[in-house]
Amino acid sequence: MGDHSSGAAADRGDPPRVSTGNTGLDDILGGGLDADRLYLLEGRPGTGKTTLALQFLLEGARRGEATLYVSLSESERELRLVADRHGWSLDGVQIFELVPAEASLDPERELTVFHPSELELGETTRMIFEHVAALDPTRVVFDSLSELRLLAQDPLRYRRQILALKHFFTGRRCTVIVLDDLTSHADDLQLHSIAHGVILLEQLAIDYGAERRRLRVVKMRGIAFRGGFHDFAIRTGGIEVYPRLVAAEHHRPFDGEFASSGSAPLDAMLGGGLERGTNALLLGAAGVGKSSLALTYAVAAAERGERAVVYAFDEGRGTIEARARTLGLPLQAAVDSGLIRIQQVDPAELSPGEFASLVRRAVEAEGARVVVIDSLNGYLQAMPDDRFLILQMHELLSYLGQMGVLTILVLAQHGLVGPMQSPVDLSYLSDAVLLLRYFEYEGEVRRALSVVKKRSGHHEHTIREFRLSAQGVSVGPPLRQFTGVLSGTPRYLGPESPLLGDEDGGHGDAGAG
Repeated sequence: MGDHSSGAAADRGDPPRVSTGNTGLDDILGGGLDADRLYLLEGRPGTGKTTLALQFLLEGARRGEATLYVSLSESERELRLVADRHGWSLDGVQIFELVPAEASLDPERELTVFHPSELELGETTRMIFEHVAALDPTRVVFDSLSELRLLAQDPLRYRRQILALKHFFTGRRCTVIVLDDLTSHADDLQLHSIAHGVILLEQLAIDYGAERRRLRVVKMRGIAFRGGFHDFAIRTGGIEVYPRLVAAEHHRPFDGEFASSGSAPLDAMLGGGLERGTNALLLGAAGVGKSSLALTYAVAAAERGERAVVYAFDEGRGTIEARARTLGLPLQAAVDSGLIRIQQVDPAELSPGEFASLVRRAVEAEGARVVVIDSLNGYLQAMPDDRFLILQMHELLSYLGQMGVLTILVLAQHGLVGPMQSPVDLSYLSDAVLLLRYFEYEGEVRRALSVVKKRSGHHEHTIREFRLSAQGVSVGPPLRQFTGVLSGTPRYLGPESPLLGDEDGGHGDAGAG
């Protein structure tokens, strides 16, 4: 969000932002948090609140600031264990631990220790204020409000104590994040009204595969932020937030020149080839050759010295490399040189937001000019709710188009012969649609190719036979007496001469994929 960056804020005379310590969250917030404010970070247990809060404090410690973690729910030992498993050191973070009274039996402990239920709420907050005043930190995390809520017992008293907490920090030049685990109230609107900003963390259990986590900025006074849900994951090293992709925020100047497939007859069918900044959908039954055709575009890009990335949802890297060898494609040399990267994607372990982040990194950091997604069927399985598949794919394709990337999409239709059905209709989002079909001639199964749509210019309207062999892609002359391809029951009624012979593509077909 370039319009809301910290640099833009400085140009407008706004005070500098405070980084949350998380690059993705800072991006969502347009640069970070406003300083000297109180923010609420809420979510059920296990959503990652403590990890995100520690990242916030560690960022302050890295900048040489005094930081404080006030804990009523976790011991210092538990917090240090969390940090150790992320590879962090909490040496620059002060921990004020409020734990059960039995911990006071240890005479070596230097921290103030008491049992919250044995003291009045006022005494608890007074001790916290005294510790803050003595340390004078610029960043404070309070974990968590659930204990204060239990001590207050009365909603009015609880609100007064939170207001007292807010007013205490107002004049101290201190940015405060308070955590709430939502165990007492599912939606505490009183707390929302007091806090300067509210960030909600959620964990979703899906029917199969890893759990999905997402966050949403519920409220942020005076800060333009990117709304909606944003996927995130807890990794070793902290929380990785994947800001929701908004295509309108990304533009790159580029020439709309043709990007060759490496096959002159195929380029001729496409009116010269596929233009950069467009996408092509390869549609057909399983095994008809969609993946092989997509792979030729990646290899052709590498031969031009361009970078390409292949995201394989359905096949392993070994299968892709074996197919390339069968087709005579120099894939391995391109992979070894770094011009082609094959990334196998497990849809059960990957959220849509993380996948979009991977694509962005490939385009912006690696300079990829060709992106192959094989296949959309696998991408569909990565969606927790397929109602939003079209919207997410629209944003992704728009982003790739505005960055000048040629995108090749593979979509397998249900069935092998006869009427075909697509699991999802993305044809209207595609700039070009190539339809691949099986047809029968004299007891032999052959393959036909037609360009049924090309939004950006002229294309052939004929149907041609194609063959995948050790010589790569071979395309035959138009099949004038070929009928029924669009109905799903293609039949060839003409003479043998227009068909590809052995001299055109060798004996038999290569593994089509």
